[in-house]
Amino acid sequence: MRLRTPLAWAAARWTLGPRALRWSTTAALVTSIFIVLGGVVVRVTGSGMGCPTWPTCDGTNVIQLVPDTVHLLIEQTNRLVTGLLIVAVGWAIVAARLQRPRDRMLTRLAWSMFWLVLANAIAGGITVWVHLNPWVVALHFVLAMGLLACATFTWHRARWVGGSGPRPSALARGLAWTLVVVAGAVVVTGTLVTGSGPHAGDSADVPRMGFDWNVVVVVHGIAALAVLVISVVLAFRLRTEDGGRLALSRVGVFLLVLFAQLALGTTQSLLGIPEVLVALHVVLAALIWVGALRVLLDTDPRLWAVRDHQLVTPNSASHPVPSR
Repeated sequence: MRLRTPLAWAAARWTLGPRALRWSTTAALVTSIFIVLGGVVVRVTGSGMGCPTWPTCDGTNVIQLVPDTVHLLIEQTNRLVTGLLIVAVGWAIVAARLQRPRDRMLTRLAWSMFWLVLANAIAGGITVWVHLNPWVVALHFVLAMGLLACATFTWHRARWVGGSGPRPSALARGLAWTLVVVAGAVVVTGTLVTGSGPHAGDSADVPRMGFDWNVVVVVHGIAALAVLVISVVLAFRLRTEDGGRLALSRVGVFLLVLFAQLALGTTQSLLGIPEVLVALHVVLAALIWVGALRVLLDTDPRLWAVRDHQLVTPNSASHPVPSR
C-alpha cells in the first residue's frame, strides 16, 4: 500500500471548487502586500528592535498580551500579520490540492509561497539577531518581493486557461520581459537607497551600507524613468497588435500607478523624506512590482496559464483531461 500525504488523502475524499481557489489565492496576494506594509511601518517608526529577540519577543513569550511600548506593539502586530499570511497561504495550498482535475503546477506554486514565507520569517529573525544590519534588511525586503511574485503567479494560474487566440508579438513580449527586469532593478536599487539613507533603521546607531546616498538615489531614479519609457513604448506597440487589448489596458493601469509613484518619490525628496510618505512609497513599489508582473502575464498569456496536458485526474497522472 502506497503511503499518502494528508492532503492526498483529503483530495481523494473531498473537492473544492474554483471559487474557493480564486478566493484563497486572492487572500494570499493581498496579505503578501500587507506584510510589506507591516515591514515598512516597523522601519519608519523605529520599531525594528521592538522585540529584541526571535522567535520569542522578550526571551520568554512569543506574544506579550499587554505590550509595554508602542514599538513592541508595532513589531508584534507585524509578526501577527505574518501568521495571517501563513493562514492565507495554507488555504491556497489546500484549495489548490483539492481541485479536480488536479493542476500539479498550481500546487507547486502554492507550496512555493509557503517556503518563501518561511524564508522571509527566518530572514526577519536574522535581522533582529544582527541588530538591523542593512544588508539583511535589504534581503528581507527582496524576499518579500519574491513572495509577491509567487503569489501573483499563483493568482494568475488559478484563473487563466490557455487558449489558441492571437497573442502579442515577440517584440511586445520582449518589452514586457524587459519591463519586469528593470522593475526588479528599481526594487533592488530602492533597497540601496534605504540602506544608505536616513531611514535605514531605528536610529543613527544602526549601521548603513556605506554608499553615497545621492548617487544611489540618482541611479534609482534613472531605473524608475527607464520603467516609464519601456511602459510607454510597450503601450504604443500593443495598440497596433491583435490580441493586445487586455495587455494594453493592464499597461494603462500600471502607468497610472507609476506616475503616482514618481510624483510621490519627488515629493518626499523635496519634503525631507517624511515617514508617512516613505511608507506609502514602499507600498506603491510593491504594487508596481505586481503590476509589472501582471503586464507580463497578459502580454504573454501562455506564461503560467493552464494547459490541458497539465491537468490530471485523481486516478491517473498520464491522461490529460479537458481544461476548465
